[in-house]
Amino acid sequence: MALRTPCMRLCKPTYSFLSIANSSSSSCTSIPSAWHSPRGHRSMATVVPPVTQSSTSRNGPTAMVFMNMGGPQTTDAVGPFLSRLFADADLIPLGRLQNYLGPLISRRRTPKIQKQYAAIGGGSPIRKWSEYQSAEMCKILDERCPESAPHKPYVAFRYADPLTEEMYQQLLDDGFGRQGRAVAFTQYPQYSCSTTGSSLNELWKWRIRLEGKEPEGGGVRWSVIDRWPVHPGLIEAFAQNIEAQLATYPAEVQKDVVLLFSAHSLPMSVVNRGDTYPAEVAATVHAVMTRLNFSNPYRLCWQSQVGPSAWLGAQTSDTVMAYVRKGHTDLILIPIAFTSDHIETLFELDQEVIHEAKQEGGTGVKRAESLNGSPTFIGALADVAERHLRSGEVCSRQMGIRCQGCKSERCLEQKRFFMNTERKVEEVIR
Repeated sequence: MALRTPCMRLCKPTYSFLSIANSSSSSCTSIPSAWHSPRGHRSMATVVPPVTQSSTSRNGPTAMVFMNMGGPQTTDAVGPFLSRLFADADLIPLGRLQNYLGPLISRRRTPKIQKQYAAIGGGSPIRKWSEYQSAEMCKILDERCPESAPHKPYVAFRYADPLTEEMYQQLLDDGFGRQGRAVAFTQYPQYSCSTTGSSLNELWKWRIRLEGKEPEGGGVRWSVIDRWPVHPGLIEAFAQNIEAQLATYPAEVQKDVVLLFSAHSLPMSVVNRGDTYPAEVAATVHAVMTRLNFSNPYRLCWQSQVGPSAWLGAQTSDTVMAYVRKGHTDLILIPIAFTSDHIETLFELDQEVIHEAKQEGGTGVKRAESLNGSPTFIGALADVAERHLRSGEVCSRQMGIRCQGCKSERCLEQKRFFMNTERKVEEVIR
């Protein structure tokens, strides 16, 4: 399943996390040295002029598309955001009444959620961080992999601007519709059909609508980075933020601080279908604790449940309160499935969970910093992307197998498209 023009291997890769060395060479070298990226926040813009191939970039340009759920930038955008979110059966399955219950729930929740976004400054910072992270990553890739340069950053959100269709139209306007290469790079490190799967379903839908099944000129050539839960740079970035927060406690209590890893929950109907997300989140947690040499007691809990149906637990808020009441008043919350701040960290954890814990005597309950502009994390993004570009692979092997209980024809067709070889895909995923 190799792509027709994979990124040329200009040198033998050396991906040891500990071998960090700067290089001024323009050849495609090991990425970990790029984890020392510039610290200053530059322009967040992703709008760029059309690009063409050149003699020094035989396989470029390459569009690097960051996929995430997104968030409303203003309180006025909360309503449309929630409408799209509750209409998505991949994320919140409501059965045959989806088209009725989705709009009803979103309308009822809008005033409450608007107040929450007002409390964190009037909107979500996820677009700012996504645009910054993708732009900084592309700068590193241009230096490390000139054969696929220039690398152009794009952002595609599932429920907020810039929406997938906006991003796709921009790709076509920028000239990628005639065999241009694009990489769909999920910003959910741990795969779930309800998050990455939903974004890929949406991307596939707009490919058909905007380009057709057999596009004139060949269309955009897609490949997918569909998961990266235990990448060494991701693990290191999490570990550094945890160590920084641990250092704020008195030395004599640091080893007893409980580390609570918190991830967005899933409906049990999705979990019982065979979704890999719980296992991949657990793998991330275990890798982080291995890096920390299991220095502290820890647990994994789940947040952001919506509605009366059963969701994966134990809930983060209940877990914090239970430990505080048992005398564990020194706790660090670690958002382990998010790559930047948004409503779930800035409001749910900071202003609800931690505030309630302090009222119950949990004066030592804190949160580790989100990944945001971490140079280590941005270097990790570049390393994940470079490995993918150099591999020539369309996606991971995990993406080729459906959940045990999956009956979605849309999922099947999406996998057929992205894996690029219908016959082989059908053999694997039927």
